[in-house]
Amino acid sequence: MSSKPHVKHSEHIAWLKKQLEEHAYNYHVLDNPTISDGEYDMLFQELLRLEEEFPELITPDSPSRRVGGAPLDKFDQVPHRIPMLSLENAFSDDDIMEFENRLLRYLNTSEKPDYVIEPKLDGLAVELIYRDGKLSQALTRGDGFTGEDVTAQVQTIAAVPFTLREPIDGALEVRGEVFMDKEGFAGLNLQRKHNGEQLFANPRNAAAGSLRQLNPKITAGRALRFLAYGVSAADDLAATSQYDLLIYLKTLGLPTNDLTRRYTSIEDVIKRYRELQEIRHELPYDIDGAVVKVDSFILQKRLGNKARAPRWAIACKFPATQATTRLIDIRYQVGRTGAITPVAVLEPIHVGGVLVSRATLHNQEEIDRKGLRIGDTVLIQRAGDVIPEVVKPVIEKRQGNEKEIIAPTTCPVCHHPLAKNDGEVVTRCPNTLCEAQKLRGLIHFTSKAGLDIDGLGKKYVEKLFQEKILRDIPDIFTLQHDQLAQLPGWGDTSAAKVLQAIREKKKPRLSRLLAALGIRFIGETTAALLEHHFHTLTALAQADQEDFLHIDGIGERTAQSLAEYFSDPRTRTILQRLEALDVSPTAELRDTSGKLSGLHFLFTGSLHSLSRD
Repeated sequence: MSSKPHVKHSEHIAWLKKQLEEHAYNYHVLDNPTISDGEYDMLFQELLRLEEEFPELITPDSPSRRVGGAPLDKFDQVPHRIPMLSLENAFSDDDIMEFENRLLRYLNTSEKPDYVIEPKLDGLAVELIYRDGKLSQALTRGDGFTGEDVTAQVQTIAAVPFTLREPIDGALEVRGEVFMDKEGFAGLNLQRKHNGEQLFANPRNAAAGSLRQLNPKITAGRALRFLAYGVSAADDLAATSQYDLLIYLKTLGLPTNDLTRRYTSIEDVIKRYRELQEIRHELPYDIDGAVVKVDSFILQKRLGNKARAPRWAIACKFPATQATTRLIDIRYQVGRTGAITPVAVLEPIHVGGVLVSRATLHNQEEIDRKGLRIGDTVLIQRAGDVIPEVVKPVIEKRQGNEKEIIAPTTCPVCHHPLAKNDGEVVTRCPNTLCEAQKLRGLIHFTSKAGLDIDGLGKKYVEKLFQEKILRDIPDIFTLQHDQLAQLPGWGDTSAAKVLQAIREKKKPRLSRLLAALGIRFIGETTAALLEHHFHTLTALAQADQEDFLHIDGIGERTAQSLAEYFSDPRTRTILQRLEALDVSPTAELRDTSGKLSGLHFLFTGSLHSLSRD
């Protein structure tokens, strides 16, 4: 029994509806969301809670009674024969368990159903209508009852067959998701950046924007994909369950998701939901959750639908990887090569289970291109374990007191005037004696990308640098037991282990030492070329720019960087000290007579048993 509503409840529900309608319009119609999915879900859940408590305040135009956004006027509007309903959401293991409890109560049985769980693609829902086996029409979800006719656009998607592989009498209404994978999204944004166009915030917006192009030729140039997840009605089909239907759709030539699984218990469903959450960032496309459906079509019919969602399915959402917060400040960091990198200081916010207070901005040009200002409300995103990034400012939330971000002209650490080389977007501090560059160089030298000195991690290098024990690379090989043992959290055993690790690195491969020195443009591949050509560090240090240019695979920019590095008096001092400390790199002579000699291989993708390295 609900309590009596107060005027404030009515006003708050009206405010929630207005907010949700505005955000739904931005998301579904304009493809320009101004809040994250997680924040939208919180508003929607609050509306559902209030409407459940005060059902007399529910109105026919409530967002809880309709799906998606209104169709765009620029496309023909076509009614769906059977509405394309949305799904109710679950956000935790307990929500999924409660989903099963509701099913059992409604069915009035203790016999538990089988379930199908599918990745929830972050794309645009569409309906493909086949008549007598041929693609006749394609519609977006629209508001769930009326969709936009995007037939010409969908026909450009290679994954959508014009004709089914098996004959079908009458109409078959296939439902699925149009989306853009990560590689296609990156390529599209790279092209738009080159053309000076506004970048898409995420693959979902890119897919929606691509499908809603009036000119199908533009859609054809976008890397859109399609996966089918069901049909409007399965009465006339041989399949009796959701899992069997997906297998049948594949035989018709319609792609379905290979990560779909069928289980006999809700506990296994929850386990799979967690697995998908763990591997989501390894997938070639974005998923924002998992969809759980009762497998049996007979049980689906018995369970039926609510006003806006079926009772037999639920969308299990992952923790949000996007959120909005306030940009408090911009701070500039100095890298080991002098590169000046702006870092956004943010009002702390939880994103994907992690408290985020900083985000990368790469360079000043990115700040200018995105039009950021201090005090802006910004959309940030975090994928996997990468550093969060600022996607864009939310212009609609500006108050008028935001401040322009002015790039520094001097190094924030050593105050040396900054410089920018022709053809580069990065501003640098040219002072090689800059304290920040020296510290970053030491951290790189001891890291896995350098000599990989076990036990000498970033925080310990920083501490030794602050104590003025480590000031340059050769100092690493002069460290004493007492200097290390007195560090907080260390002792005799830790100090002895680190000193042993340092001794073991005194005869590194020449290529490994070159990569560790942090020379601009010199990575593992170029370092290996130099080792193969020169064999010794002495010969390499005596070479000039022309010598480097004679090496196949080394260009003008790299040759100049090498020549400048080895002609620098500071470098000569470092190399002399290393030699005096008995740091003597070795070269491996390559056998070039093998069957693979002269061939080049490119490895992409990932393996379960091996990292890319």
